[in-house]
This record gives sequence, C-alpha cells and structure tokens, in this order.
Amino acid sequence: MDLDVFVTAHHPEWDRLEQLLRRGRRLTGAEADELVALYQRTSTHLSQIQSSTPDPQLTARLTQLVARARATVTGTRRASWRDAARFLTAGFPAAVYRARRWWIPAALLSTALAAIIGWWIGTHPEVQSSIAAPETLRDMTRPGGEYETYYSSHPAASFAAQVWTNNAQAAAMCLVLGAFLGLPVLWVLFSNMLNLGVGIGLMSSAGRLDTFLGLVLPHGLLELTAVFVAAGTGLRLGWTVIDPGPRTRRDALAEEGRAALGMAIGLALVLFVSGLIEAFVTPSGLPTWARITIGIAAELAFLLYVYVLGDRAVREGETGDIDEPDRSAGLPTAA
Repeated sequence: MDLDVFVTAHHPEWDRLEQLLRRGRRLTGAEADELVALYQRTSTHLSQIQSSTPDPQLTARLTQLVARARATVTGTRRASWRDAARFLTAGFPAAVYRARRWWIPAALLSTALAAIIGWWIGTHPEVQSSIAAPETLRDMTRPGGEYETYYSSHPAASFAAQVWTNNAQAAAMCLVLGAFLGLPVLWVLFSNMLNLGVGIGLMSSAGRLDTFLGLVLPHGLLELTAVFVAAGTGLRLGWTVIDPGPRTRRDALAEEGRAALGMAIGLALVLFVSGLIEAFVTPSGLPTWARITIGIAAELAFLLYVYVLGDRAVREGETGDIDEPDRSAGLPTAA
C-alpha cells in the first residue's frame, strides 16, 4: 500500500471526523449518523495502516481519533453497585473456576512439597541445627513460645490489617509476575511452602505438631487457597505467553490479564476474611476443634461459591473479563 496515496485519499474523512468530535453533543441526527460511519471507516483505516505500512505519527493520530469517536458513540458508563454485584456473583467466581486446572494441581503439589520439607526437617536433627541454635529452637517450639505467641503479639485489628496487606501483596505478585513465563510464581510458591514446612518440621520434632496445626488450619486453609488460586492464575498467564491458542498473543494476554486484574480484587476480599480469622479466631480461647471448624467452614464456603456460582457463570458464557463495550478496540494501536 502506498501510504502517501492512502493518506491523500482519506485525510478529508479524518478531518471531518475530528470536526464532528469537536462539536460534541450539538450534532444533528444526520451528523450523528455521519460520525458513526466515519468512526467505523477510520477504525478500518487504522487497522490497514498498522498491518501493512505502520507509521508511528499517523498511527498515533488515528488511534486518538478512534478512541475519542468510540467514547462519543458508545458513551461513558459509570461503575455502579450492579457492576460490583455482578463481579462478585459471576465475574470473580467464573475466573477462579476457569483457572481451576491450574490452581488445583498447584495446591496439591505445593502441599505435598510442604509435607516433604516438614518430614525432612522433623526427622533430621542435623537439618534442625542448621536452621538455628538448639536454644533458639526450644524457645520457638515450647509451650508459649514464638510459634504460639506470634498470633497474639499485636492488637487484633492491626494484626489483621498487617496480615491482609502481606498476603494480598503475595497474591498480587503471583498474578502480575505470571506474565514472566510463570517463573517468579514458582519462587513465591516455594517460599511459602518452605516457611510452612519449617514450621511443621520443627513443631513435629518437639512433639507439638497438633498444636501447630491447630494454629495454622483455622486461617491457613482459606489463606493458602487464595495464594494457590493466585499462583495458578499467574502460571496460566505465563503459559498464555508461550501458547496463546487460537487467539493472537496480544488478544490472549489482554483477555487473561484483565481477568487476572479482576481476580486480584476478588482475592483481596478472600484474604481479608482469612486475615480476620487469623487475628480474631486463631489466637482466641476457643477450643482447637472449634477454631479448626471455623476454618473448614470458611474454606468450604469459598469452594462452594466458586463451584456453584462459577460453574453456572461459565456455562452462561462468563469469562471473568470485562464487558465487551468496556474493552479497548481489538485493533492494533501501537507500532
């Protein structure tokens, strides 16, 4: 395509579109129809230029024109409580449900890794001595030691906020860093499982594994599930870079990335609940069985939420992505 000829032939249409956009709402019915037609033609021109003879300056101008025209044609829409309700009842559970083939294996393999690390540390005194001095280990694992007092070392409200922030950051890292082929996600998972395995190993060597599990399970079930979901989603995003499937890599990453961003918001809410349990239930005076029951109930509620609402939403065509009118145009916009 001869770019100069193409520009000469079509720049009057682009100028006319810009003129109509400047008038804003003062368009007649005929002018509004003309604006829509020019918007569609300019979108096609942008696609043709980008795919055949990309010119950065011209592409930038047409991209801006198409964006302004699209906003004028489709209008702007403010988020409402209905959008939030739809996200919580369809978008988020659908995104988690769609990623289940990634986060469930990640959960099973990670849990097995933590158990192996715990067994290895618990049955090898020389490994325990490499972690810390014997006196330090006794202070950590004794009744009233660091493992037990950790959950009551700060006021419950501030502790809940701190836990929520730390866990939300870990989940966000998994989601964001997944685009780097998923490799940083594996490191985040390993770090979490290493910490859990060390606790299992040290407390089991002191004959207090039941106490440790009684402290971890109430909040840990939901907390770790959220981390596994984030990790699985990050790994899926990383695999999309390698194999985008029938979609173009750009479109695939855009779709999965938007779903991952929405999932970050949903998982922050899930981790907020687990943080409340960790701050108010784990260190409470409730019997161990009661605290664990609360943790199991929270975990089952989340899984039912995902598998009931998520399955239904996916069957209705929900993907966890934003609505079609709110997406960017599917045309190339960068050189």
